Amino acid sequence: MARLDDLLEKTSRTFALSIPPLPEPTRLEVTIAYLLFRIADTFEDAYHWPPERRIAALREFEELLQENVPEKAVRVSRAWSAAQPANHEGYIELIAEVPFVLEAFFSLSNDAIEPIRSHVVRSSDGMGEFVSRTLEGTLSLGSVEELKRYCYYVAGIVGEMLTELFLLGRPFLSGVAGDLRARAATFGEALQLVNILKDSEDDANEGRRYLPEAVPKAEIFALARRDLETAEAYIETLRAAGAPRGILEFTALPVQLAWAALEKVELRGPGAKVSRPEVYRITQRVKRALDRGESPVAPAAAARRA
Repeated sequence: MARLDDLLEKTSRTFALSIPPLPEPTRLEVTIAYLLFRIADTFEDAYHWPPERRIAALREFEELLQENVPEKAVRVSRAWSAAQPANHEGYIELIAEVPFVLEAFFSLSNDAIEPIRSHVVRSSDGMGEFVSRTLEGTLSLGSVEELKRYCYYVAGIVGEMLTELFLLGRPFLSGVAGDLRARAATFGEALQLVNILKDSEDDANEGRRYLPEAVPKAEIFALARRDLETAEAYIETLRAAGAPRGILEFTALPVQLAWAALEKVELRGPGAKVSRPEVYRITQRVKRALDRGESPVAPAAAARRA
């Protein structure tokens, strides 16, 4: 677990903060699942590779998930590492550790392996679809529908997978399973839209123009706000059904950080970030609410409506 946590911290500040409170075995399952999604994301984002190479790597990765062949994982991982798919040191280290992450994945219970594998493979397939549309080093989305489809593949599917892991072994949540599944993809889309708005200039410089030029930015901001409100309803559904505190903290913290980031970007433009002191304050606010048995999202939502 220590090595998995180290890889998590080096690849995502937000999830390194939010995953540890999860109860076991969900914490281990989500940690491994995040790292698997991050591996696929690394190939999707390898803009300095030709599209054919990126798609091939995604397909190779999907094959590794379908069969537990450690020797093949070592060989393929070495080839990926030699080709340097990223400039980010944490992502490079993660690619080198693919055999270790896969070993951890295949050691999970069968009930956890299948939902993780099926969702990661679907996400990887969708990423490949968008990589194939890259022309002369540039991917441009032309409509809100295309943007939502992209967000679904890279984040909505993650929300769906998380929901299945939350439901696993918790029959007391079965009564709200339908409500959770109905909102799961939007939960993921909300977080992805905020990231896209925040990183739009850097993405454009690397040939990824996710924001449709013909669509006013205000429309995308409004969509992100609606999605975040749905994400909060998802969290409240979990809370009302008696979900463990760790699941509530895990879901609430990224959503509250996303609200803060959205406000910064809307005010200051792309690249604006939530400062570390602000992250700390938001984290403590979520924890204190849960300590008191209160909603971790309702007070902030009420303040926005005031």
